[in-house]
Amino acid sequence: MAKILSKEYLHPTIVLMDIASERIAKKAQAGHFIMLRIDDQGERFPLTIADKDIQANSIRIIFQTIGRSTRKLAEMNVGDDILDVVGPLGSPIELPDIQRVAVVGGGVGCAIAYPFAKSQFEMGRHVDFIAGFRSKELIFLEEDMRKVSTTLTMTTDDGSYGRQGFVTEVLKELIESASIDAIVAIGPLPMMKAVSDVSRPYGIKTIVSLNPIMIDGTGMCGGCRVTVDGKVKFACVDGPEFDGHQVDFDELIVRNRSYREIEAHQCRLDEEVAHAKD
Repeated sequence: MAKILSKEYLHPTIVLMDIASERIAKKAQAGHFIMLRIDDQGERFPLTIADKDIQANSIRIIFQTIGRSTRKLAEMNVGDDILDVVGPLGSPIELPDIQRVAVVGGGVGCAIAYPFAKSQFEMGRHVDFIAGFRSKELIFLEEDMRKVSTTLTMTTDDGSYGRQGFVTEVLKELIESASIDAIVAIGPLPMMKAVSDVSRPYGIKTIVSLNPIMIDGTGMCGGCRVTVDGKVKFACVDGPEFDGHQVDFDELIVRNRSYREIEAHQCRLDEEVAHAKD
């Protein structure tokens, strides 16, 4: 079991939690994730490690309440125990021999991009952080991102904060005005695909963090398979980071939508049960 040490709502649907886990905190690196199971009736699901505190023996997760499991997790409070927390899993992001990296985050993906930007900044590298959100009220971690970047550009789709437009527009301008050695993009699949399309003509190494359906996190179930460079890979053990120029995004987008209607139906049933109890 892992005890919840702190809980904070960054937005009505975005939750930050610190979880006690000495062993994971000691081993975790940027790009690693954990598999959780809330109780003996729950499913296993992955969440990226957003940060760690070795002194406090804790790890941090930031998640959006979308499906049944994330909603149940959000309902838990400080002092509660999560039944299973396994990790760190996956492979950390590694970019040797670079001087300048552009880190592109989209929405909740900024929480995943943050630890990578932090690791690169602490190594003394030039970090250009581009963070995109739909609107001002959805923004979180701005000051944290600012502390771990050489430059930070905030964008919103509707122009309610920062620069209006998409992260790809800022990235293209940056590529054309500076010498970028690598790009790391983390966020919605369409955004990561667009970033990869922008960087491809320039031949800049582009790493993306994929989020396919994942069940066990150890490579046994095959649920998280993705096509990379024409070959089948498992995101849980071969990734979740891959070369964005080699990922079949169109296939992955279709696969990620497979259970959307079923999940929405289950959430409606949960809400009906909750209302009946009230």
